[in-house]
Order: sequence, then C-alpha cells, then structure tokens
Amino acid sequence: MNMPLLQVALDNNNLPDALKSALALGDDVDVIEAGTILCLQEGMGAVRCLRALFPDKIILADTKCADAGGTVAKNCYDAGANWMTVICSATIPTMKAAFKEVDDLQVELYGDWTYEHAQNWKDAGLTQVVYHQSRDALLAGETWGAKDLDKVTKLIEMGFKVSVTGGLNKDTLKLFKGVAVHCFIAGRSLRDAVDPGAEARAWKEEIAKIWG
Repeated sequence: MNMPLLQVALDNNNLPDALKSALALGDDVDVIEAGTILCLQEGMGAVRCLRALFPDKIILADTKCADAGGTVAKNCYDAGANWMTVICSATIPTMKAAFKEVDDLQVELYGDWTYEHAQNWKDAGLTQVVYHQSRDALLAGETWGAKDLDKVTKLIEMGFKVSVTGGLNKDTLKLFKGVAVHCFIAGRSLRDAVDPGAEARAWKEEIAKIWG
C-alpha cells in the first residue's frame, strides 16, 4: 500500500492570503491546490504564482469544471497546473476533452453520483476521484462514518486512486487505517494552524505511522 499524499487546499478569498499560506506550507505538502474559491476570485493568475513559487510541486487547479473541458484544462495547464478537477455531473466528452490537456484529472464527487457513473469514468480512462464531506454538509452536522469508508473502499476496489477531503484533521487520519487512500486534502486545519508548516509535518508523521 502506497503512502498517502498530503494536499493543502488554498481556498483563500484573495491572492495575498493564499500566497502567505502557500509559503508557510508548500515545502511540507505534496500537492498545492488553487482552491475553487481562489480560482473564482483570482483566476489563473493564482496558479501562475503558485507554479513560480513551487516549480517542482504538483499544482492542482480546483475548477470543478462542468463544461468546455478542453479549453478550461488547457488554460489551467498553460498557467502551470499539473492536475485539474471536473465535477462528477460533467459529461464524459467534457471529461475526456479536459483529460487530454492536463497531466491528470480528478472527478469531484458531489450529489447523486452512482457506481455506474464511476464505471463510465473508468472506461473513459480516468483514474482519480475525490470523495467529499462538503463544507455545507459538515456545517449541517454530518461527520465521517462507516458509510463513507465503504464508498471510498468500493471506489478503490474499482481501480480508482481516491483522495478524501472535508473536515479532516490529524486525529481523523486513523479512521482510514487499512484503506489505500491516495491523498488527504486539508484546508483550514492546515492553513489556520498556529504553525502551519509544523502542523503539516505532524500530519505527514501521522500518515507515515499509520501507513508506513
């Protein structure tokens, strides 16, 4: 079982705040995400800045693209993003068009997706999905549980590399012990830490302890 990666989600509302977070965390994470909020606020300029600061890191543009996949993906790639996200309700042609333009594509799982949909993505050549507890669901009181782990495990068994996100902290990592998670994605729990870099290193130590 491979060691899970650690990704920071820069869902900051403006570029200066995002860059402050990136500089505090970038050396201690594996993937740096220009979050949806940041992309909407600052556009591909945010991706260009992240690439300039971290030339050797995986940069993800979390566009949650629903249409014009090829154009959006090319814009992301030209700005310096290795990976991009599409929303699970996007059509297969949109996903395929996007996948041609970036190094890898993640399907963001929201709403009423099914395993039949997932098989269609797999048949189209896609290999990455992101399983969410959404911010709104967490605010409504939902937590990680057996139903989530069952879905994550099923997707892994289908052959996907599954990233997980939503309300995670260092202490919740143990819930996934024995599960071949591809990447843990965290935002505020890393960005808002007293010492973000030390917090990221503590996450990596915990991941190594559980999956090492």
